[in-house]
Amino acid sequence: MPTFVRTDKCDGCKGQDKTACMYICPHDLMKLDKDGSETGHAMKSYNQEPEQCWECYSCVKICPQNAIEARHYADVVPLGGSVQPLRGTDSIMWTIKFRNGTMKRFKFPIRTTPEGSIDPYAGKPSADMANIAKPGFFNHNEQNGYREGDKSELINL
Repeated sequence: MPTFVRTDKCDGCKGQDKTACMYICPHDLMKLDKDGSETGHAMKSYNQEPEQCWECYSCVKICPQNAIEARHYADVVPLGGSVQPLRGTDSIMWTIKFRNGTMKRFKFPIRTTPEGSIDPYAGKPSADMANIAKPGFFNHNEQNGYREGDKSELINL
């Protein structure tokens, strides 16, 4: 279900040019209504295309005011319940509130290594740009379980 902004909680990230939800949304759906002409709520964020929402929860997790919520599926959160993540520097605290008032909290770490410490190319060979145009360069000598295709293996109908 798509995200929506609780206008009573949203402060437009204190009037900056770009809100946190606008910054983090991978599909560029979040927008700031600066003068209130689009939603009737000045300096409040909103999801401009709810049907295009990926439901990635990035905006929900990053919102400093906890103003963004999502209508959840019944198999995750029972009807009438709510879930709210609260992002810290090293973890996310998920709070689930059931319709009978019972609350459950779960804490999950965000990362296991210090920020900036990962070397994504460690142990990998450097690219040889002289070979990039050669046929079969990617698949030479079978890499990562992949190999160049063989026409004799095709199904002929």
